[in-house]
Amino acid sequence: MVKFPEAEARLFKNMFVCRKCKSKMRAPSLKVSAGKVKCRKCDSSALRTIKKK
Repeated sequence: MVKFPEAEARLFKNMFVCRKCKSKMRAPSLKVSAGKVKCRKCDSSALRTIKKK
């Protein structure tokens, strides 16, 4: 899908998806793994990375 590294970084770097409401947000991966980042909409801390196709 992505042909060049700049586009891949723009689409997938530090992007996470909420497991409950499916909203996307950008956050540092160390903070997400530590549980310090919460979803803006539903206030959940269950986040996953974006799946690459």
